[in-house]
Amino acid sequence: MPTNLDPCAGLSLGASFRAQVAVSRRKLLAAGVAAAALAGVALPAIAQTESAPSNVIEELVVTAQKKAEALQDVPIAVSAFDQNALEKSKIDGGPNLVLAVPNVNFAKSNFTGYNFQIRGIGSKLSAASGDAGTGIHLNNVPLIANNLFEAEFFDMERVEVLRGPQGTLYGRNATGGVVNLITTKPKDVFEANVRGEYGNYDSKKLSGMINLPLGELIAVRAAGFYLKRDGFGKNVVTNEGVDDRDLWNGRLTVSFLPTERFRAWALLDHFEEHDARSRTGKQYCVKDPGPPNIGGTAYSAVPPVAQVQRGYFNQGCLPTSPYAPNGLGTLNSQGTVNGVFASYVGLQTGDSYAGKTQSPNIRNIESPFDPEYKSKTDTYEFNAEFDVTPALKLSWLASYSLFDQTNRQDFTRYTPTVPFNATPNPVNVFAGVPGYAGLYSLAFPGGVVSDPQIGAFNYQALYDVSDTHSDQWSHEVRLQSDFDGPINFNIGGLYLKYSNSQIYGVAFNASTAFAQIQNLLRTGNPNCFSAAPCVAVDPNPEMTGRGHNYLYLPQRYSLKSYAAFGELYWQATDTLKVTLGLRYTVDDKSVDNIPGAIQQPGIGLLGPLPGQPAVLRAKFKKPTGRFGFDWKPELSFTNDTLIYAFYSRGYKAGGVNPPFSPGLGVQPHPATFKPELIDAYEVGTKNTLLDGTLQLNLTAFHYDYGAYQVAKIQSRTTINENIDAKVDGAELETIWQPLQGLRLNAAIGYLDTKLGNAGSVDVANRTGGRSDLTLVKNSFGSNCVVTTTGAQTALAASNAAGNPFLISGIPGVLKGVCDVTSAAGAGTNINGSGAIAAGTNPFGSLISDGVLVPLSGKELPNAPHWTVSLGAQYTWVIGDWDTTLRGDYYHQTKTFARIYNAPSDQIKGWDNVNLTLTLVNDGMGLEIVGFIKNVTNEKVI
Repeated sequence: MPTNLDPCAGLSLGASFRAQVAVSRRKLLAAGVAAAALAGVALPAIAQTESAPSNVIEELVVTAQKKAEALQDVPIAVSAFDQNALEKSKIDGGPNLVLAVPNVNFAKSNFTGYNFQIRGIGSKLSAASGDAGTGIHLNNVPLIANNLFEAEFFDMERVEVLRGPQGTLYGRNATGGVVNLITTKPKDVFEANVRGEYGNYDSKKLSGMINLPLGELIAVRAAGFYLKRDGFGKNVVTNEGVDDRDLWNGRLTVSFLPTERFRAWALLDHFEEHDARSRTGKQYCVKDPGPPNIGGTAYSAVPPVAQVQRGYFNQGCLPTSPYAPNGLGTLNSQGTVNGVFASYVGLQTGDSYAGKTQSPNIRNIESPFDPEYKSKTDTYEFNAEFDVTPALKLSWLASYSLFDQTNRQDFTRYTPTVPFNATPNPVNVFAGVPGYAGLYSLAFPGGVVSDPQIGAFNYQALYDVSDTHSDQWSHEVRLQSDFDGPINFNIGGLYLKYSNSQIYGVAFNASTAFAQIQNLLRTGNPNCFSAAPCVAVDPNPEMTGRGHNYLYLPQRYSLKSYAAFGELYWQATDTLKVTLGLRYTVDDKSVDNIPGAIQQPGIGLLGPLPGQPAVLRAKFKKPTGRFGFDWKPELSFTNDTLIYAFYSRGYKAGGVNPPFSPGLGVQPHPATFKPELIDAYEVGTKNTLLDGTLQLNLTAFHYDYGAYQVAKIQSRTTINENIDAKVDGAELETIWQPLQGLRLNAAIGYLDTKLGNAGSVDVANRTGGRSDLTLVKNSFGSNCVVTTTGAQTALAASNAAGNPFLISGIPGVLKGVCDVTSAAGAGTNINGSGAIAAGTNPFGSLISDGVLVPLSGKELPNAPHWTVSLGAQYTWVIGDWDTTLRGDYYHQTKTFARIYNAPSDQIKGWDNVNLTLTLVNDGMGLEIVGFIKNVTNEKVI
């Protein structure tokens, strides 16, 4: 799945102005845009301009410990960027933070989420009840559902990235760290700005703010952002652009200062996006043709029969490197659920993508319909602070948020080369039905399947929808001291309530066709929408969950989380401070038990399987905290030095695995997965040298990582497993301003990760390459492993029957190989291969989900050994203009996409280069920026 770092070249013009000159500035803007093909405007506030630069580094104030402190005084590994730094380095949004923060990685997941990973720790699980490993906070409010992937930074006071477990002040799901987005609050002076930008791909950005003091008590700040651009790629079927952007974000903040002891602010933030953005990129694939024979046993001598039989022994794609010469091949449709259903009906004789390769342009797709991406968020925050005494501050931070996201896209993003059969393949499930060819022609004239969700097509067509709706309440109360004595504290409590309704659905026309034929035979109405024996065909154009002709996996999840926390600070000497932090968190989770109902007789959502509860629950209670010291010695060779050492424990709650659907898998998976726990040991130093012109920060850490949560797709659902790991690493961050106007910076991270002693089935390579094991499909297209001799027995029976679907006494033949009909032999290690048997199939063969891959010593996914960020900028004066030229370079070494570290998982290292030229005229309130992002036009997976 590729992530594209796309070039975006353009010249941006702008001005900062007061209200009375707005008209003349607009005229200047229009002239600038008309004069250049790559033109735009940027109107930052006067406070953000650069004039008379000094080579002494200005300190940035952060709230990493939920109090205002200079960045160099905080005993935590934290990177922080104000709005000016974000713009200069072209850090537009959350995904770009990877280019500036050491040991950070970012990837979009297959569904609606993403993985923001810090020091190898992020979110590789997939469950509605799962938590991210990096806490995303807006003004210190934790947001479980958020727009870090979609939104862009604007009018930010700063962005802070805290690295390492933050299990005390930030809490439950901050095992990797925290990204804290601090918006600019109203000020007691009038100011305003507007910024415009134009670039290639017809990219248009507009942002601005206005700050209005209303008397001495109230101030209002309104800010907004708009982005619209063409797609980076094209859908070659519809000739429309894909991966475009069309979004806007508005924010209103009101501050209230009635007395010197009480202050408050309220915030409303609205985000909205609706465009043809793809949720994922291309799917790399080396086609799996299926084995030429099974252990020497040949397929049927009848070619159509042999073609169907061979389809039961392939998995669509081979476990091969995406960089292989044929890596942009297409899957074998016989290895897919849609292909299996197509073969049942007789719609398809072989691979519908035979001879097909994908476009080498990794941005282009091929689909009968364009992708659709919609996201909308409303966030409300209220913060109040009251000085109980001059040394005691009481604060209350409340929030409410609504989050909606829906996206739809073609499942494969390429179209078939082989259409459906105009007359049925004689090898089909209904071959014994008298007059089936006539029924087929009646239901599918000319091979056209009319699917209510997809439309009328004479070839395999399918799309998936990932949809989530959530709301969240949170309240945090803190009491913080600032005594003159040696003891201070920061204590508080948090209550959070979250509910989420998440749906993953796949509409595929061959499945609908299979339901229609069954309905025609059972009820006379192919599109019946009623109770059993009808397999309900949903007549609505969108999947409602009432039909059984598609895959529909709803997850309704609710969370109640509460915690008490506190840190005690002891200033043991003038230079030594000791910190003790404790937190106790309770997470109460519940998920409605709703299994999938595809091809099940009836209508509507299914209830839980026999013996299972209607609601699956899990409750977790964990203490966390940290203990350590920070020391500020006076050294002759530094201006200021901070040395710190801490032990901390991080915690991320476990959760509930999605329900197991009937008849789909060999062995049901555990109902829940365990919480993650991290014991982290970290030492670091922050130094200011050379009379304040050099900052040099170093950190080293060791993690004992318990019960790492990782997901895999198996039996058309998600299984989350727990695996222990160890992480070691080091980081360097430095800024040096050797001359007035010259600024150099570097952020270098090193990671060494190792998984613990565990085993897991690699669902992309279930046999582990062993010739004595064979992969085969069940009746719903899910895979299992049997001995090759067992597969030969089933194939011989199929050859004798003359039809792979029918045989007297053993319904299904090849369809039944994966069915566990007896518990005999359960737990047996088949042939000593590591494939653990779940039981015995109708042919007397042991059956397993696959070979357990030993994971000991393998690397965590998305954890490159090295990340390197280098930047340089120089500012000089030309007349009334301060001119700044800046370049940024980033390099990431190779990494693995999955825990198995197989050749198919390895992702090559990559580089990124950005250039920016900025001209600022303080007197005119004007800023002009030209930039090139991704100068070398890297295209990376």
